[in-house]
Amino acid sequence: MPLVGHIVREMAGRVPHHVSRDDLTSAGLVALVRAADSFEQERGVPFARYAATRIRGALIDELRSVDWASRSVRRRARDLEGTRHQLAVALGRVPTNAEVASALGMSLDEVVANDDDVARAQVLSLQGGPDDALDELVPADTATPEQLVLHRERLTYMVEAVDELPERLRVVVTEYFLAERPMTEIAEQLGVSESRVSQLRAEALSLLREALNRELDPDLVTPPSRPEGCAARRRESYFAAVATRHAAALRPAQVGVDARA
Repeated sequence: MPLVGHIVREMAGRVPHHVSRDDLTSAGLVALVRAADSFEQERGVPFARYAATRIRGALIDELRSVDWASRSVRRRARDLEGTRHQLAVALGRVPTNAEVASALGMSLDEVVANDDDVARAQVLSLQGGPDDALDELVPADTATPEQLVLHRERLTYMVEAVDELPERLRVVVTEYFLAERPMTEIAEQLGVSESRVSQLRAEALSLLREALNRELDPDLVTPPSRPEGCAARRRESYFAAVATRHAAALRPAQVGVDARA
């Protein structure tokens, strides 16, 4: 087992950082067991030397299994890299792809295609960024903690704003959006026409939107056309009622925090 650890450490220093050392160790341990099963002492070969050969072979197979590039792509990439190095020494500059292709007797398209294949086979660790972990930059489908808190706060204000609506508006909102009743039934319940129910729904939605904006984003509040009019005063009274209800709901929690402190 120490031999496996030694060979894994030796090979891990020559492979990309995204390769899992645990996976290499597992492959090496399996190879060690198989080497022990097939070892023939009478051949005169020390077990450590025999096992080391089997372990290295198993690690190479493991690396090939996780490599996204084929063996032919890797082999040609090594040839290209060696040729580029030789040309750079001879020319005193970085050679062009056309010069590399000419030196190897390949077409320019073949050189470019092989470079593309190798580039596509590169794997980056999501936690291996030099500055920030890459997994923090990848867009996530789930909401962030900040978004969840804001969502809960909006829902709380929405429930409180619905509860503070005038009775008819509250009935329209709860029956139409929550109970999913048709407008005809709501109109019969309230003794009004369907068009009037539609007007009440629009009025309720406008009040709810403005109430949420007043508490969460005041810049979006639409100023009333007649600030001194009755409609503006009723609207301000409604906003104040929503704020009071919200403050009353928060007070028990705050009292509990103060008591624990």
